[in-house]
Amino acid sequence: MKKLLFLTLIFSINVSCFYFGNDDDDITDPIHSAYEAVTISRESLENSTELIGVQPSKESGKIYVKDHYLIINEPYKGFHIYDNSNPESPIKIGFLKILGSTDISIKGNVIYANNAIDLIAITINPAFNEIEVTKRVKNIFPKLVSPDGFYHNSESKEEEIVLDWNLKTN
Repeated sequence: MKKLLFLTLIFSINVSCFYFGNDDDDITDPIHSAYEAVTISRESLENSTELIGVQPSKESGKIYVKDHYLIINEPYKGFHIYDNSNPESPIKIGFLKILGSTDISIKGNVIYANNAIDLIAITINPAFNEIEVTKRVKNIFPKLVSPDGFYHNSESKEEEIVLDWNLKTN
């Protein structure tokens, strides 16, 4: 009974969201996104993952704990890595640049992360001194949609990957 009620509710919500248009023959301007896509070529995306020095934190995302390390996401940029041996005073030790990233998972010495629309596996050494991208599964995640619900419109969609969206200034 609960399934039937749930399905009826979902169906009602979907039906109420449809736009049936109007009967006017007037053609109006298409609606455009208020945001501008930040894109990168596939080749640049695949060569962009690296371990770099400490970077300033601008926005924080998900937090992950691995042994005595804190790993904090900078949405769509990468991950700040902290030595958390002393939890009262964590020390920033580096930044794992993974463009288009929002989430990671770690098993052993392998980090799994989204790299825009790809899933990558990165082998790390225990002290976070070196990394190597060991596996890439392309196009496994959906393309990033603008905050107002638009997809990037480009003729070279296959080679141009959306990393983020910026609000247009004019």
